[in-house]
Parts: sequence; structure tokens; C-alpha cells
Amino acid sequence: MRFTRMRMRAANATAAALVAVPLALVGTASQSHAQDASPSPSGTFGSGCAALAQKVGTAKDKVVEAAAAYPQLSHLVSAAVRAHLNGTLDGKPGITVFAPDDQAFQAATVAQFASILADQGQLKKLLTYHVVDRQITPDELSHGSFKTVEGSKLTTSGSGTDFKVNGTANIVCGNIKAANATVYVIDEVLQPPS
Repeated sequence: MRFTRMRMRAANATAAALVAVPLALVGTASQSHAQDASPSPSGTFGSGCAALAQKVGTAKDKVVEAAAAYPQLSHLVSAAVRAHLNGTLDGKPGITVFAPDDQAFQAATVAQFASILADQGQLKKLLTYHVVDRQITPDELSHGSFKTVEGSKLTTSGSGTDFKVNGTANIVCGNIKAANATVYVIDEVLQPPS
């Protein structure tokens, strides 16, 4: 009888251990997953990347030429050429461009857009506010604050593949590589502080 009780205790202990080990492993796995829930993307990311038609590979092109390969960035490219910034931007090594797509430009009223285009100084100020004089990696976007070529600061926030610029503009496709730049396509034209 004593031997049977000891066997039953041993069997119960073994059963408890067999249940406890998988539960402990599940707990460890979920904790590990929770810590890695929002890793920074290493390649191109964003909900708008699939819709961003690209004519050719852009990794070997300078930034304005690379942007011109995307039909959705035609307004930005036209504005950069009009402000005589294409040579300046293409000549800068290791920059980041927060590139408003055409829908972002179309959201501005005709009067606002005409006013900006008519004043080359204002246009240059507006466009250079979208450029940071160093390459920003996705790791830096979660709580970033960066000085722009225009001279003011812009901020980035978010996690995983969901990031905002200045709290309102969404990065719809990010981490696009050009020969001298990293491009983050955004859905809003950023306004430099007055």
C-alpha cells in the first residue's frame, strides 16, 4: 500500500511537471513576443508601398531622379525643380527626405498652392523643411526630433510600421533608398513653424 501511494505521488508529480513545463514555455514565448511586438522594419515598409508605382529601381539614382521614378511624387519633383533645389538635394550626401505624395499637395487649396509656387523663397523654405541633413533609420522614428535643412525641427513618433511626422502626417511608405538619401513618403505637406 505504501509503495502504491509513493508511485501515485510520483505519477502526480510527473504529470504536474509535464503540464507546468509547456505552460512555462508558453509564458516565456509570449513575454519574448511582447518584447519584440514592434521591431523596427529593416526594409521598405508601410501600408502605401503596394500602391506606390515605381517605374525603375532607384537605389543608384540621386534623390530627385529617384523621386521622379514614382508618379505619385510628381508634384514634389516639380516643386523642387521650380525652387532650383534639385541640384542642391542631389549634391547632398546622406540626407533624409519626408516626401509628400501628390494627394498631400492636392489637399492644399488651389490658392495656397498657387501662393507657395509664386514665391520661390517660400517654396524653398517649405521644401527644405521636409529634408534632414542626415540619413534617418527606421529605428530612430519612434521618438525622433530632427533639425531640417530649413533650420527648424520636425518630430517623428510611432512604432512597428506605423509612424507619424509632426503628429499628423502618416508615413505611408518608408525607408526607400536612393544613392544619396533615404525617402519616407508622407500623406501631408508639412508646414515649417512661423
